[in-house]
Amino acid sequence: MAYNPIFMKQAIRIAETSRGICSPNPFVGAVIVKDGTVIGEGSTRAYGSDHAEIIALRQAGSAATDAELYVTLEPCAHFGKTPPCANAIVAAGIRAVYIGIQDPNPLVDGKGIRILSEHGIHVEIGFFADRITQQLEYYLCRITRQRPFVIWKTALSLDGKFCAEDGSSRWISNAAARAHVHHLRQESDVVLTGINTVISDDPQLNVRLKQPLKQPARAILDPDLDIPLQSRIVDSLSAQRTYLFISAACLKTEKEVALRTAGVIIHRVPATGDKLDLHAVLQVLHENKHYMVMLECGTLLSESFWAAKLIDKCMIYYGNKLVSGSNSMLRSPIFPTIDHALELQHIRIKRLRGNILLTAYPIYE
Repeated sequence: MAYNPIFMKQAIRIAETSRGICSPNPFVGAVIVKDGTVIGEGSTRAYGSDHAEIIALRQAGSAATDAELYVTLEPCAHFGKTPPCANAIVAAGIRAVYIGIQDPNPLVDGKGIRILSEHGIHVEIGFFADRITQQLEYYLCRITRQRPFVIWKTALSLDGKFCAEDGSSRWISNAAARAHVHHLRQESDVVLTGINTVISDDPQLNVRLKQPLKQPARAILDPDLDIPLQSRIVDSLSAQRTYLFISAACLKTEKEVALRTAGVIIHRVPATGDKLDLHAVLQVLHENKHYMVMLECGTLLSESFWAAKLIDKCMIYYGNKLVSGSNSMLRSPIFPTIDHALELQHIRIKRLRGNILLTAYPIYE
């Protein structure tokens, strides 16, 4: 039977069921088809558990012999937390494998395809490549750029203000938009903010859904170790892994010792004045297997990330209000002329019960 796009679309949909729950592994979808009928399907489970292909093969059982496998990403070919999927596909007697995109991970990168081909399995690759590449953007970023994928999230009024002139901001966005943010937090490996936000808002940076699947880690950029010991972040250390990034020049104090003893993971990174080296921060998070970072920060840190060209995607929640005043999110002239303005591409609009979510990707020179 020839390739049928219906089944690759099904694999893409199935992959979405594992979004946010299997990091640092990519969330992959697999469908096994025999005589035009789906006999097995699966998506990657929690890190260290079965991959999508293994779940689909187990569901198909002995019927997998002479069947076809549709999978969004090239099957792995190495021993990690689990054995190679390519070997399991060969052992099951699959006769044809249709692959969405090749895995650029040096541990795979064509090796899975080669194993399948060398055992006489018909292999084709390159289906819905743009769609799957976007679906796996976090994973592909950490493999190709060796750093986490960074999402800048903010909530603004329709005239672009993050708060009113008196500083009030609850609520610019509606309940549907705020619920969407909690799903995005759940999908994230890390929610990152700056010390000014911690001091002014005392946030929790957690997922407050009825049945959260997981809680993200938290990262606070605090050059001078100003975090209040009575903050809600410090009070909830047992619930979430919490990183505190301070300046390498910051003097060691009893406060630092107390925070470390309480469970805060403190990293010293280079700083220029009161600005930490953002590349160093992301490198630490990458080394700790955090591959998607969601920024929930104020003006200064937002400007720093934009100026460093470290934002990969922006998600702007627009409330249905006009606020007026001077409180724009990006105030410094990091894009000083219209010729220097940063263009966005692949813009998508989603309606959230009267609010709007705009998703876009920056085009850096």
